[in-house]
Amino acid sequence: MRDRRVVLLWAGFGLAVLVSVALVLRRPDRLSDLHIYHGALSDLRAGRPLYGYVAANGGPFTYPPFAALVLWPITTVPLGVAEAIWLTATCAAVVAIAVPVGRAFAAGRGLAAGRGLAAGRGLAAGRTGQSLAVAAAAAVLMLSAPVQSNLRFGQVSIFIVLMALLDGMGPPSRVRGVLVGVAAAIKLTPLLFVAYFLVCGRYRDAARALAAFLACGALALAVLPRESLTYWAGTVVQTSRIGDLASLGNQSVHGMLLRLGMDEASLPLVWAAMVAVICALALLRARQMAGQGLPGHAAVLVGCATVAASPVSWTHHQVWTVLAAMLLVGAAGVARRAAGVALLASLVLSLGVVLSPVSMRPGVQFLFENARAVGVCLLCAAGFGAVAVAARRPQRRAAVRRAVLRVGVATVGVLAFFAVQPLPAGADPTFKAYVLDDVANPRYFFVCRGPVECDRYGTEAPVTFDTRSEKTKVRVNGVVSAEVARLDYYSAPGGPPRTIPLLAAYPGVRTFSFRSATMVHGRLVAYAADGRELATYDDELAAALRARQSS
Repeated sequence: MRDRRVVLLWAGFGLAVLVSVALVLRRPDRLSDLHIYHGALSDLRAGRPLYGYVAANGGPFTYPPFAALVLWPITTVPLGVAEAIWLTATCAAVVAIAVPVGRAFAAGRGLAAGRGLAAGRGLAAGRTGQSLAVAAAAAVLMLSAPVQSNLRFGQVSIFIVLMALLDGMGPPSRVRGVLVGVAAAIKLTPLLFVAYFLVCGRYRDAARALAAFLACGALALAVLPRESLTYWAGTVVQTSRIGDLASLGNQSVHGMLLRLGMDEASLPLVWAAMVAVICALALLRARQMAGQGLPGHAAVLVGCATVAASPVSWTHHQVWTVLAAMLLVGAAGVARRAAGVALLASLVLSLGVVLSPVSMRPGVQFLFENARAVGVCLLCAAGFGAVAVAARRPQRRAAVRRAVLRVGVATVGVLAFFAVQPLPAGADPTFKAYVLDDVANPRYFFVCRGPVECDRYGTEAPVTFDTRSEKTKVRVNGVVSAEVARLDYYSAPGGPPRTIPLLAAYPGVRTFSFRSATMVHGRLVAYAADGRELATYDDELAAALRARQSS
């Protein structure tokens, strides 16, 4: 007889699918990344360059040329049909991921409890536990922000995770490694699994992965020679094409360092050093877990290292972190389960928004806003390492518990110390200056609309502006007089200035708009053409914000 809990979980999964797809289809910008793929490949079929395509929302095609070959079929059907197929395939991929992860969850619990699933009642209980874990994994995945982001944007990330996961944790075979190579030819981050194969002594798997990657690249070169040369000769390193890497959506080590305001000279060195340490620890711990009979945990940990190490890790890339959080929930020990619940909460909710009312310090708010990046870094450095040890070496459990407790206390202490410190002067996690294409958006440009209204608004003062406060940011919009040649904004005393674009949106009127995390220490400075300082606004910014909040 089927377990009622399993039936209820699958029913919940089905309901989540229906609601999620309905909400996606109601959005005017639905499946925007799929539209980019479709538009770019349609241009390519018409003889235009693949990497010269820019969608209506400003997005370019960013993947290697082999991805264009894989995605080519979507141009052979109407866009609406492609959308339906893509949404169905995404939901199917969630189930396909949930099956091996649910089994890994059940295996981890079994090993952690020190029991083997033999015949009779033990085998039946094991099968029930696996079914329950698979259903729960599918439901949690569907509710998580990364999967919702894959659905909303029509992203390939979910399929990359599926291929790398199946290859990374699959049983030995003559084709193991091929899926990793193909996945890396579509999106480069799975190449870290080649290093994982090498560390584990799986040299043939590593060779097959590299061979598949090179073969896919060679096929793309033969079919799309111009696009292949364009991509590998320069486009591959142009990460700025992908978007604003300092935005909160980029929850990688690189994105977090950018939001800290680290200077351009130090950033590459610090980032490279941190990535090297994180990847080394993750690979060594993954090798340990694979040897202890937990290949699913090992593959997920390597995937988490790709999220931390990549220069860009948008929300839809963070499926690996959801999988890791679920496996932590199934691990031995209250501390690990609590860590899993906390990490899972950060991947379902936006902690920066939900907890902003209780973040009394800028450092606390920074931790909330970067919880996913901090969590995946801690996971790679320490989170899974003790799971394998505790699972198979009962005689060391007490020592492991003491070590985990010490590490946990030390980690909490370090985070608490950081949280009460003032952020670096250059840090402004949500800063963005708007450009001419954004003028039509009333959310960004609200002071005046049109040349007549903006002219009446007045430009007798060097700068005339107003503010609007939102949960996690403040927007500033205004106009400048004719004598203003440059407008700089300082997030905090001692920080570097950010030059605000002056936009000739209407004849005789120049306007500007930007957003910032807070105006508590903000300062706006207007300069003349000869470099003279015309006006400074600091108390005025805070006063305008207070007036807006009280009205």
